[in-house]
Amino acid sequence: MAGYSSGDVSHHGTYEGGSDKHSQDKPEDGGRWYFFRKEIEDNSPSRRDGVDLKKEAYLRKSYCTFLQDLGMRLKVPQVTIATAIIFCHRFFLRQSHAKNDRRTIATVCMFLAGKVEETPRPLKDVILVSYEIINKKDPTAVQRIKQKEVYEQQKELILLGERVVLATLGFDLNVQHPYKPLVEAIKKFKVAQNALAQVAWNFVNDGLRTSLCLQFKPHHIAAGAIFLAAKFLKVKLPSDGEKVWWQEFDVTPRQLEGWVPTFYSSTLLYKDQLSAFFLFHA
Repeated sequence: MAGYSSGDVSHHGTYEGGSDKHSQDKPEDGGRWYFFRKEIEDNSPSRRDGVDLKKEAYLRKSYCTFLQDLGMRLKVPQVTIATAIIFCHRFFLRQSHAKNDRRTIATVCMFLAGKVEETPRPLKDVILVSYEIINKKDPTAVQRIKQKEVYEQQKELILLGERVVLATLGFDLNVQHPYKPLVEAIKKFKVAQNALAQVAWNFVNDGLRTSLCLQFKPHHIAAGAIFLAAKFLKVKLPSDGEKVWWQEFDVTPRQLEGWVPTFYSSTLLYKDQLSAFFLFHA
C-alpha cells in the first residue's frame, strides 16, 4: 500500500478555484459539495499536477472498482460502499492523485464509511482484505501481511491517512444517497416495481463511478435513474392526474435534461428520448 501526501488541507471550506453553484443551500444539505462539471474538471488539483482529464477519469473508476470489491469482501451493504466512494470523490476534489495513492485513500474511506453507516468492520479486517486485493498478483502477499512488522506499518499508514481524509473533508461526513427517494417513488408508481427498482438502482451504482454526486443532489440522480430505467424497460411512468412522475422529486424537465447527458454523454439516444418525452407531455 503506497502512501499519501497531507498536502494543503486548509481549503476545506470551498473548492479552490471554483464557485459553489449551491452556495445558498443549508449546510446540512451538503451544498458545499456541489459544483458544475466544468468547475470539477478545470479546477482539479490533479490537473495542476499534470494529470489530464482522461487519466483522472480512469483513476476515479479504478478506485470505485477497488471499493466495490473491498466492500463485497468485507460484506458491507451497498450503501456503505457508496458512502466510501463519495468520500473518495470528495477527497480528490481537493487533493491531487499525483500526491495521494488512490487505493490507500480508498481503504481509509471504507473504514470511515463503515463507522458512519453503522456497519463497522475491524480495522484489521479492512487492512488485510485491502492489502490482499492490492497485491492480488503476488502469491506471498496473504502471508506477508500477517507478519507483525508489515501489518503495523499498514495500520499506521491507514490511521495517519484517516486524519488526512478527515481534515480534507472538513470533518463533514454527512452523505445522502439516491436509493431511498428512488425506492419510495417507485412504490407509488405501481408499474413494474421490482424490475424498475432494480434497473434504476443499477443506474445509480453506475453513476457512482463518475463525478455525478458532486454535481447533482440525490433526488435529482434518483429521478434521472428512474427515467433511464423506464426507457430501458419500455415502461410508461405516470403522466396524468394531479402529479406527473418527475414532480415526485421536485425537479424540472430542464434539470433532468442536464442529468442524462452527463451520465450517458456518449449515448445521444437518451437525450433525444428525454426531449421528445417532455415535449409530448408539455
